[in-house]
Amino acid sequence: MIRKKRKVKKIRGSRTCGGGSHKKRRGAGNRGGRGLAGGHKHKWTWIIKYEPDHFGKYGFKRHPSLVKKLETINVGELEEIILKNPDKFEKEDGKYVVDVIELGYEKVLGKGKITIPMIVKAIEVSEKAREKIESVGGEVVEL
Repeated sequence: MIRKKRKVKKIRGSRTCGGGSHKKRRGAGNRGGRGLAGGHKHKWTWIIKYEPDHFGKYGFKRHPSLVKKLETINVGELEEIILKNPDKFEKEDGKYVVDVIELGYEKVLGKGKITIPMIVKAIEVSEKAREKIESVGGEVVEL
């Protein structure tokens, strides 16, 4: 039979809300431990049902010496920097020479539009950035 009232609403106002004797739900002794205590014992079925990946390991951590975290800048931002203060950059054959390391970056990424030909010096340059720089008539120098 479908209940007309939810059990919670039905039980509100009764002294023990369906917990039997008023002594039985008292204190923390009926909690079964705090948090996930008993996950290997009396709460095992809960763990299996709701957190099946709780135990065990997967994946791996790379050694910190192998992880590269380079400071990046986009091609579009480079152009904005040049347009804001063109006096700071040298010119070679009508192209601005931009040393990305002097600006505090190491890698150039390809987001944004570019219209000015420039010679970009960086530690790393993404393929898309290289395409955009060369399509306008610029050059890429990897250090």
